[in-house]
Amino acid sequence: MSLNIRPINEDLQRVAREQLFEDPTQIPAMINQLREWIKKSPHLKSRTDDQFLLSFLRGCKYSMEKTKQKLDMYYTLRHHSPEFMQDRDPEKLKVREFLKLGMMIPLPETWAPDAPRIILGSMQKYDPKDYNVEEMMKVMMLCGDLMHEEDDQMIICGQVNIVDLKNATIAHFMMWTPQLMKKMTTIMQEGSPFRLKAIHYINAPSFFEKVFNVFKQFLNEKTKSRIYIHGSDLESLYKVIPKKVLPAEYGGEAGTLDEITAKWEKKIFANRQFLIDQTTLYGVDEKKRIGRPKNPESLFGIEGSFRQLEFD
Repeated sequence: MSLNIRPINEDLQRVAREQLFEDPTQIPAMINQLREWIKKSPHLKSRTDDQFLLSFLRGCKYSMEKTKQKLDMYYTLRHHSPEFMQDRDPEKLKVREFLKLGMMIPLPETWAPDAPRIILGSMQKYDPKDYNVEEMMKVMMLCGDLMHEEDDQMIICGQVNIVDLKNATIAHFMMWTPQLMKKMTTIMQEGSPFRLKAIHYINAPSFFEKVFNVFKQFLNEKTKSRIYIHGSDLESLYKVIPKKVLPAEYGGEAGTLDEITAKWEKKIFANRQFLIDQTTLYGVDEKKRIGRPKNPESLFGIEGSFRQLEFD
């Protein structure tokens, strides 16, 4: 069985073999098994191309049951998050504006051939009165869909997020209702094939601990264990992420944020139809699901006593 998948270099082959337990001789049969399962799942309108299915197998370390669960949740969570996934034509969104705000910028370099992809996010450039979370999430997920489509480094080696909290205020965090927080974290933890290796918060303000105590209620133990909070002294960050791979604004050699942003602007608009297709052509039909249908309450329900963010 001939597969239509991208070749990967020796470093990625080694990581896939040692960390993901990848056996190239088994991949054709596993992709075929996954494709047959999709055909027998009447509710699931999934892509079935080799590269896409391979990304889920890799993200689940070739556990077939986990892969099936992850693929189902990937489409199910997106279907039940219309505020993030519908009407996301890049030409009708503030894509360029949001990218320039630094909400989510994948960095071009990693610190080693087998190192995770670095995603840099920032709150410092936007006024919360001028933007809404739903549209920001749409743009972030556009970037995520493109990385899913073409970034073998991220799929195989995982990702490390850096979130710059410089100039962040309580107003920035009040934009996030508990419901939106729950949706975002559920999608991240249960509906993504990407393996999150770490989240580094930098330039954390004095009140961030109170904010984080709210946020972490939505995180599983694995994610909690991979979160690191840094102050304004970035030396502790540089000990785990070499300065050279960061943008010039952070003392690095990866180019300026404007240069990196310009490349992502071009990439997103060049892939406009592909990005639209991911939600118009694929998803789930709960009426056809065998067994109990999924709904927002079962997926994202939170405790009734926790209805708004409060930072005392």
